[in-house]
Amino acid sequence: MSSPPPLSLHPDRLLPVDPTVRDIARRLYEAVEGLPIISPHGHVDARMLLDDVPFADPATLFVTPDHYVTRLLHASGVSLGALGVGRTQLSEDDARQIWRLLCSHWPVYRGTPVRFWLESELAQIFGVQVRPSARTADDIYDTVAAKLEQPEFRPRALFDRFGISVLATTDDPCDDLSAHAALAADESFRGRVIPTFRPDRYLEPASKGWADLVDRLGKVADVDTGTYAGWAAAMENRRQYFIRHGAVSADHSHQDARTDPLEPAEAERIYAAARAGDVTAAEGDALRRHMVLEMARMSCDDGLVMTLHPAVRRGHHGPTLEEFGPDTGHDIPVPVEFTDALRPLLERFGTHPNLHLVPFTVDETVFSSEIAPLAGFYPSVYVGAPWWFLDAPDAVRRFRAAVTETAGFARTSGFIDDTRAFCSIPARHDMSRRLDSGFIAQLVAEHRLDLDEALDTAVDLVAQRPVEAFKL
Repeated sequence: MSSPPPLSLHPDRLLPVDPTVRDIARRLYEAVEGLPIISPHGHVDARMLLDDVPFADPATLFVTPDHYVTRLLHASGVSLGALGVGRTQLSEDDARQIWRLLCSHWPVYRGTPVRFWLESELAQIFGVQVRPSARTADDIYDTVAAKLEQPEFRPRALFDRFGISVLATTDDPCDDLSAHAALAADESFRGRVIPTFRPDRYLEPASKGWADLVDRLGKVADVDTGTYAGWAAAMENRRQYFIRHGAVSADHSHQDARTDPLEPAEAERIYAAARAGDVTAAEGDALRRHMVLEMARMSCDDGLVMTLHPAVRRGHHGPTLEEFGPDTGHDIPVPVEFTDALRPLLERFGTHPNLHLVPFTVDETVFSSEIAPLAGFYPSVYVGAPWWFLDAPDAVRRFRAAVTETAGFARTSGFIDDTRAFCSIPARHDMSRRLDSGFIAQLVAEHRLDLDEALDTAVDLVAQRPVEAFKL
């Protein structure tokens, strides 16, 4: 029997094909390849780093928690239950069978960024040398599992190895942030792990269970949330709590980006109706849009960066949502509009020195037509760099081409990895650095940038853009 195909990573992967441009891109990439990783938006659990418990097995590390991986397997006929989704512990037999499912379906990832990330993780972190397949699944599993038993593959050791300087988590306003506090006090941990204020559930008055949520918010904040004014005071209280624990941003994701204001009396009326369970969907949307505007006002007061990534139909498949919960691969983008939607917010706060507003979109049609022009005028607006469905190589290239000619490089946020898969962080940032090096190299080849400017720009995108945009 012939040897299985090797898993090899080409040193020029994702760099331009043209030899002249590629040579320039290599120089740019070499300048940024080893720079520290700044991750200002993601979903890794801070407690994983606090407890520093060894990862259980390859399946729970690579497959089960990562909807980027599981969604294509599900589309190929593999049930989420068979992939362990929704389970916190797996038997060794179950974990090995999940790994076999991944490897036997390896061809479905051809041409996807998921394959780039997984290959980078397997080869560069765990030393895997053969391509995943049904034939090689058990050998790869054994290789990775053996590494996971070693101290240098525990979460904190990998954090250091990955060169992460800042890692932001995503957290509920009522979270006590005890893991963050303990990490900050732990002198043996040299990293910076900061929370992010994510209040979405508390801004949807027409959603099921909302009244109970705001009751809990009031209890945690020790503020009466029986009125809209009380809700606002409780939010301000919890934002300050997050700031004291290191938070620099608040994250918002709703069905649209609208920020239409309400008269105070109308806001109180709808709030009271929602508390009583007697609010219409239209009224709920109206109050939520007003609440998002209120969040911007609070950001001007307390300095938290305001990020927006709207227009995703969460839980698109009801039966899957019911069985496995949210964030399991069936959030689907919908069209979005920003220019008029954000106008109320920007007319009030767009030139406020404390506001940094970072809008993201997975609707590529609005990069050049709306978001880049907004960032090209308002000093508060930074274009959110690729995230989620747009963190694929060609999408990153399209993003740079659509945004740069209007907003330049300086009005962008730096790469956003937005991942729950801890070991994919370095692979995702490496992908971005390679692609940006290629894009900038093309400008040099066309004599639109000098090489010294190109080098400055490549380093700036990695080291300074996220620092400035997210006030790090």
